[in-house]
Amino acid sequence: MSLTPYQQLEDRFRRLLSLRDAEAMLHWDMATMMPAGGARSRGDQLATLKAVQHGILTEPETEFLLQAALDNDVDDGPEAANLREMQRMWGRATALSEDLVVTLSKARSASETIWRKARAEDDFALVMPHLEKYLSLLRQAAGSIAEKLNLSPYDALLDEYEPGGRTREIDCLFAELQDFLPDYLSDALARQSGEPPVLKPKGPFVADKQRALGVRLMKILGFDFEHGRIDESLHPFCGGTPDDVRITTRYDGADFTQALMAVLHETGHALYERGLPKDWRGQPAGQARSMGVHESQSLLIEMQVCRSAEFLAYATPLMAAAFNGAGPAWETENLLRLYTWVEPGLIRVEADEITYPAHVVLRYNLGKAMLA
Repeated sequence: MSLTPYQQLEDRFRRLLSLRDAEAMLHWDMATMMPAGGARSRGDQLATLKAVQHGILTEPETEFLLQAALDNDVDDGPEAANLREMQRMWGRATALSEDLVVTLSKARSASETIWRKARAEDDFALVMPHLEKYLSLLRQAAGSIAEKLNLSPYDALLDEYEPGGRTREIDCLFAELQDFLPDYLSDALARQSGEPPVLKPKGPFVADKQRALGVRLMKILGFDFEHGRIDESLHPFCGGTPDDVRITTRYDGADFTQALMAVLHETGHALYERGLPKDWRGQPAGQARSMGVHESQSLLIEMQVCRSAEFLAYATPLMAAAFNGAGPAWETENLLRLYTWVEPGLIRVEADEITYPAHVVLRYNLGKAMLA
């Protein structure tokens, strides 16, 4: 029995997204355990996977099947949503040449590799030439997609991560935040100045013990270690696939609290990935909807659940037992104050509820300026 155009597209996108999953796993490996000498080879592998994916999307048969499915095959329901996502992916891909896709992928890998060295040496000049090259290529790609989709260059890039998201809406929202946050931050700092000082538990906190505590709380929150794992990297992130979710964090021997909250934040990402509909695995409609939705789930777990009085009342004895902690610093009330303490800082992933959105607004404004 012959397959309909839509069914043929499903097969095509199943292959495409399988390659994307392979790319995600290679990138996780690159970020966590790959020796520095393998970076160039891994960058070439990632670029090849990008080229093959681009080829599947842009070959004439894909356009023919999309048009046939849109004209005759699918009218409504989940299949129609899946078809819309297929068309969106196709539209973005056909705006770019394979050469640009490959060059951009290699530049990204090279930038990320040199960033690891530059970060360790606190040497921004080391990463600057790679950043400039990558940014130049990104501007070129943004311009091509913008022309194809009739969007501004920034909106063309934004649409990849937040489908339908537009700067005109974000500008309005962030303008409100920029007006509101400074005074709100000042009020919070003034209120804290009249309170007793918050106590920080004293280390050292061995990384293995921090990891064991993180794993225990991940399990309590519902992370399935039959379908995922946690490792160490220079920056916390969540990657992999819905059936093989990978979390990373970094540990500070003098302060266990930041690594633990990073783990719980990434657990929020992981729970969302694991919760994606199994019936739509391997199809665009089965992918995460947007980075906005993704980040809402990670911040829900970190900021609303795991900094709550109820959670900390439960977790404080586990924390104290993990590090043989005792005394006022290990009391629930103090840890609640510690985890809700407001303090401006330079590192977004260590920010509190007030300064975290300030980091996001600043990065948004910087990103727009760099692209322009």
